[in-house]
Amino acid sequence: MNRKFDNVQIDEDTIILFERIHHIGKFEVLYQIWQQGIYKADSIIFCNKDVEKMTEEEIIDMVKNDTVYKDGSSVSFVRSKSGYTFVNFNFQENEPDFPMPEKSYKKH
Repeated sequence: MNRKFDNVQIDEDTIILFERIHHIGKFEVLYQIWQQGIYKADSIIFCNKDVEKMTEEEIIDMVKNDTVYKDGSSVSFVRSKSGYTFVNFNFQENEPDFPMPEKSYKKH
């Protein structure tokens, strides 16, 4: 992977399913598909210095105009102190990959 994104921090309980270098407009970004518990989503990660003069709305609009964004998806946005801006989207709730216990009610 490109050294530009070597320091992207991942939450301990997040599994990266796919990642690659991607381009949005003139920007080189990191595209990830990840899962956290039963939730799955995509992220476009910018280096803060690349988008420091852009507003949140401008950055989100760029992502929404890219082919990886599914129309109507909700979006979350974070400019982190770690040096990266995260745009998360395409949220899905998946069935767990293990059987969920059934509730049992005992009569006393």
